Amino acid sequence: MSSRHHIDDFMRGRIIGKIEEGRKITDVAREFDIAHSVVSRLWKSFKTTGMCSRRHGEVVLEQVANQFLAASGKQISRKTVARRLRGGRLYARRPVVCVPLTRQHRTARLQWCREHHNWTEQDWICVLFSGESRFSLSSDCRRQLIWRESGTVYRPENIQEKDRYPTCSIMVWAGIMINGRTRLHVVANGTMTGQRYTDEVLLPHVRLFRGAVGDKFVVMDDNATCHRTLAVQDCLDSEGIQRLVWSARSPDLNPIENVWDALGGKLLVETILRQTRTPSSMHSQRNGINCLNSCWIMLCKVWYDVWNVASHSTVDISRTDTFL
Repeated sequence: MSSRHHIDDFMRGRIIGKIEEGRKITDVAREFDIAHSVVSRLWKSFKTTGMCSRRHGEVVLEQVANQFLAASGKQISRKTVARRLRGGRLYARRPVVCVPLTRQHRTARLQWCREHHNWTEQDWICVLFSGESRFSLSSDCRRQLIWRESGTVYRPENIQEKDRYPTCSIMVWAGIMINGRTRLHVVANGTMTGQRYTDEVLLPHVRLFRGAVGDKFVVMDDNATCHRTLAVQDCLDSEGIQRLVWSARSPDLNPIENVWDALGGKLLVETILRQTRTPSSMHSQRNGINCLNSCWIMLCKVWYDVWNVASHSTVDISRTDTFL
């Protein structure tokens, strides 16, 4: 193994890119001649913060300390810098994270928003927002706190089992509308292709909503490669399904991303509860799928209750379930 002790931001970005392409951490570590533990920590940090560079706060403190040393010739610690910054009412906070955007991306996003600025509720009510997401069935036990007596850290009741390299995750697809939703479709083997998107999503799910809504029905997707194949376009044309023009790199404009966040939070809580009752239950993919579906249904019922109160509508959940 290499004796490298420092990995620059460019190298970190390359490592993250390799893993996002589907490469195994072991293979990436071997390719870059870096310890497996280093790559694993980098990947975990990226999934948590969305950043592949060093923590911004640490960099700022170090820079201020170095600038003070250069100006005064006196060495101060990062703790001193942090204390002085807090005295000036400056606090370390995580920055808002967004996808990298070029000038062309920003222009296209602004143009899209302007074109749809005057859409009314009657326009949006015909749109099915859809997307895929992947959920891990392993909770991060390092983020959970337990109450225990001093000196009892290694008692069995204070230890949580966790695989070193958890691999149990599920990829799902779903769609939401103002007054309806699809079923949560599990993508077996976690790989979506154009043909699978046609056979497993468009025909059994999207086509039903097209028939229920009528000619004004519009489906939204995120421009993924599997959504732009000839087979998919032929299916949309043959079924008379319109596609909502979508600007690239705009996940924040898709309301289903908020749904995935809420679903992930509910799944985490349910995972912790089930692991507390039966520690090995969530390691079964079937149990994980059942848990995910239960969370999806519970979450959707809450949405309908909120929507009914907000709009004074009479949406019948049992009736909309016929399309789920």
